[in-house]
Amino acid sequence: MTALPDDRRSQLLATKLRVLATERWAPEGELVSGSFPAGTTLLDPAAGRAWVLLEEGAERRLGAAMAVATRGGARELHLVVDDPEAAGILARRASLFTDPPSVWRSEGRTLVAVDPAPPAVDLPPAPEAELYRPVLVAAGLDAVVEGGHLLGEYLGLEVARVVVDPDGSAHIEAGVGRFDREVGAMMFAELGETDSVARAVDIVARSRKVDARRHPLNHLVPERWLRAALVADPAVVGAAELRAVGSSLPRGSLGEEGVATAVGVDLDGRPLVVVCSTGVYLDLVPSAADDRLTHSPDARLVLVVPARDAVPVTTELAGRLVRPAEVHPIAGDWRTPGGLG
Repeated sequence: MTALPDDRRSQLLATKLRVLATERWAPEGELVSGSFPAGTTLLDPAAGRAWVLLEEGAERRLGAAMAVATRGGARELHLVVDDPEAAGILARRASLFTDPPSVWRSEGRTLVAVDPAPPAVDLPPAPEAELYRPVLVAAGLDAVVEGGHLLGEYLGLEVARVVVDPDGSAHIEAGVGRFDREVGAMMFAELGETDSVARAVDIVARSRKVDARRHPLNHLVPERWLRAALVADPAVVGAAELRAVGSSLPRGSLGEEGVATAVGVDLDGRPLVVVCSTGVYLDLVPSAADDRLTHSPDARLVLVVPARDAVPVTTELAGRLVRPAEVHPIAGDWRTPGGLG
């Protein structure tokens, strides 16, 4: 089937949302359509009501939708999603706010209210994988558990992963990302597991530093690099200790936007969840609140961003959570020793 041109697709989405909205609500004034990445928006300024129809990646777009509604002066926000799984996740994230947007799934011309999905679970790795933790640490890597996998990270960048085979045996694959690990398996075929990891670490270490020549290895997943710096120096954010954990929505690739989360205790011994982000990532607050729900629902939540990225929308959304979050800007360069400030 031939894909529709973008402008035609946008028109169809706008028409669909307008029909769904007017079928259920009686507009109090002229409705205003707007654009939205992988979706469309509709605003009833007289009623202070906004609708956002979300397609691809809907579960990661709550923050952007709330920002659009706020900018349009809406006091009431309705999100329309077709994908049942994404709708449930979106409803779960929405429920963490004091003024939760309503989430609906469309069935023809009818909107059906969506219940929140259960909290996500960050699974532990298999016991066979845990046997390799000392190997990762000995190679100078941070051992990180995420989504049931044991990873070896160098300054936040995955360099090795312990893979458990169907027969229950485990082995280490070296490389940055799945395709690089496949290449690494060929490049390092003559080396043992320990040597192949050491070779991969050496390659990454030469580029993942602030004074290295421009290279993808020192630009990938910067928020995980920031997290690694905080785990090494937790007192910067008032923590006694921190350890990296997985997110409620694991990223699909190294190029995707996302957050990096750590859990621990603060200097008073209270449970703490710290979530790192770089750039202006509009879904930071919903993602962080969802990660707290996964790991420690009653913990303090601290959002750590570079000072230049501490934009008002982040602080505003953090204050609208049922359990508000604190925003902690980092003035220094986390990529340099002692740069956290």
